[in-house]
Amino acid sequence: MQWIAPPKIFKKIYPDIFWRKETYKKEIFITFDDGPTKDLTPWIINTLNNLSIKATFFCVGENAKKHPENIALLIQNGHQIGNHTYSHIDGWRNNKETYLADIQKCSETIPKTRLFRPPYGKLNPLHISAIKKKYKIIMWDLLSYDFQKDMTKEKLKKNVLNNVKNGSIIVFHDNKKSKKLLQSSLHEILIELKNKRFIFKLFSSNAKEV
Repeated sequence: MQWIAPPKIFKKIYPDIFWRKETYKKEIFITFDDGPTKDLTPWIINTLNNLSIKATFFCVGENAKKHPENIALLIQNGHQIGNHTYSHIDGWRNNKETYLADIQKCSETIPKTRLFRPPYGKLNPLHISAIKKKYKIIMWDLLSYDFQKDMTKEKLKKNVLNNVKNGSIIVFHDNKKSKKLLQSSLHEILIELKNKRFIFKLFSSNAKEV
């Protein structure tokens, strides 16, 4: 899968959604979607800790309920947690009431957060005004594609390292599909990003800033 940047028109139409931080500083944001998982989440945390990197985990409520010990582990190690809905619900296929209820249900299983990312990146424009009253909507400008069946370690590294830029929000996945590939490549990717002098940031609590 070839990396594709989000269309610029999206940023103009939806200025309240964060795709990337506009900055001259070598700052980037590492994010993980879909967890927590039993074994992969602790492995990711250990990998990040060994490199003194903090990241943001957009958690699914169902998984948080299954693995509360890993939610606690994320907090203990200084990582951020965001809302990724309770059941990984599709924002294009569900009405506003159903979608908002799923977000609320997730909020009852994770620590309080102002960060939200829609599963699949699918968000109905009619839902945005209600969501942004409680959350900062975080998308991305660099999707790793670590979940793709035909993705290799070499392709994954090239995809991330060749397309990262100042202010990039990078998406990896804390799930079964990505486990094998992530465990073979994440450490090397993070080392290379460090070698490129990038600083790893967490998201601001200010609703108008990344």
